[in-house]
Amino acid sequence: MTAAQTTWTIENVDWNDASAVALREAMDAEISPRYAEIFAAFDEATADRLARDFAVDPATIVEVVLVRAVDGEAVGHAALRALGAELEVKRVYVSPGARGRGASRALMAELERLAAARGASRLILQTGDRQPEAIALYERIGYAPIEVFEPYIRFAGSRCFAKDLRP
Repeated sequence: MTAAQTTWTIENVDWNDASAVALREAMDAEISPRYAEIFAAFDEATADRLARDFAVDPATIVEVVLVRAVDGEAVGHAALRALGAELEVKRVYVSPGARGRGASRALMAELERLAAARGASRLILQTGDRQPEAIALYERIGYAPIEVFEPYIRFAGSRCFAKDLRP
């Protein structure tokens, strides 16, 4: 099936939705090993600070979207978090079997639509230097590198991006 033939359904859900939780767990299982040796080298105090920096308080999440395949299976997840006066993209993940068919683009387009509807003039996001596929996606869809922002400044592997949402 080509990207042009793939039809995705976007669904807004609660942060604690079972499919959303499962997709975030799958993301953690895939991404965490990429950074394990780096985090293992930190002293306990630094590791604790970084864990707090990267934690997501569900109370700050304003939108959670899933992308579902034709059969109804949830294959992708993304969220928007209120971070000060900004909206930040969080936890973008597409299951390996659904990659390369436009699911991540569908998720990001929906987040951009929702952010614009909330009055945001731009979206910001953070990813890591060991996630080249994520960096490539963000650059392909118009996100530009920006300075690393709080709360990610303590992690040297942070890569931050923004996209202007104004017409």
